[in-house]
Amino acid sequence: MKRRQHDEETGDAVAELAEALVGLRTAEQVRAFLEDLCTPAELEAMTDRWRVVPLLARGVPYREIHDLTQVSVTTIGRVARTMERGAGGYGEALARLRPATR
Repeated sequence: MKRRQHDEETGDAVAELAEALVGLRTAEQVRAFLEDLCTPAELEAMTDRWRVVPLLARGVPYREIHDLTQVSVTTIGRVARTMERGAGGYGEALARLRPATR
């Protein structure tokens, strides 16, 4: 992934992207936006990461998560580190899910 030197500009762009997402009203609208915004590989990477979040939150071991999802143990470890030391987005999103999907 390319990195830009202008962190302030990048932060502003991320904020604008977040605002665009917040403005969408349904899961279908968000899905359409993501499909337009992302390549198939990007969507696959994001969905892989998201699929392991509830399993990690329940304390499922990495190897079992890999067996269940086929997501690499490296990716699982990265998600786990982000859940521990990140901005809290995974936890916030997980907390807002309907109980049946957790």
